[in-house]
Amino acid sequence: MAAIDLDAVTKQYNGVTALREFDLTVEEGEVYGFLGPNGAGKSTVINILLDFIRPTAGQVRVLGYDTQQETQRIHERVGVLPEGFSTYGRLTGRQHLNFAIGCKHANDNPDALAERVNIDDAIDRRASGYSKGMSQRLVLAMALVGQPDLLILDEPSSGLDPAGTREMREIIREEQARGATVLFSSHILDQVESVCDRVGILRDGELVIEDTVEGLREAAQAEVTLHIEVDHLLDTELAKVRSLPGVSEVSVDDTTIHVSCDGDSKTAVLSALDEVDASVTDFTTEDASLEELFMNYTTD
Repeated sequence: MAAIDLDAVTKQYNGVTALREFDLTVEEGEVYGFLGPNGAGKSTVINILLDFIRPTAGQVRVLGYDTQQETQRIHERVGVLPEGFSTYGRLTGRQHLNFAIGCKHANDNPDALAERVNIDDAIDRRASGYSKGMSQRLVLAMALVGQPDLLILDEPSSGLDPAGTREMREIIREEQARGATVLFSSHILDQVESVCDRVGILRDGELVIEDTVEGLREAAQAEVTLHIEVDHLLDTELAKVRSLPGVSEVSVDDTTIHVSCDGDSKTAVLSALDEVDASVTDFTTEDASLEELFMNYTTD
């Protein structure tokens, strides 16, 4: 069964179409990266999943439940870390967690939750004294209450330092290992690449492509960059490489040749250097980054 299933969903606001015939399926146990520029429709999708807003047309099911008819059942089994959520300054971290535990009718230990997100030393302090990163950790702990079957994390690394970001990734992997599904929306693309099984990219209310990160590279025919160490360097060698089909750019740094080319041309580049007796001492391959792929699919 799919954890998330949107079928031909359209959402209009005063004549403006935010989503257009939108289809999305996220399988149980999957970590799905949800990407798109501002205004692409990511927040609209998340709000529809939680029945905070309703689609103009189309069908939506979450964990097998109809979002409009069985909202309460969905909320009992979903944990949410919304973007820009504000904590209540007068309440302590413990009171926040106890509130979430009560709402879910769960039996979680607030101290264990606080320790998991590394705010155990501040659990009895008022949230008004929390930093942005600490507040983000607290809201994540609230999302984890009741061992939810689906976690919806909207910009979960906002305000976190590098250590906190690393801990966030570890928690996502732990939740997936437990069997949870994770919908992970973020603009920090290397984090998405490090934890997601598949990535979907939105543009103007439409899902323009979804695949694994490697699949996105192949679909976009993204270039790779070869960094080739040679023991000597001649103009004839560079001319030979530049003339190869599939090579778009060649630059030199001391005795290192940097070649941008399509993936099928890597072997031809190395063979060409061998033919002109350039002694290759080492080489590495750098794939297109997720940021480059993102720009490829979201710009003209």
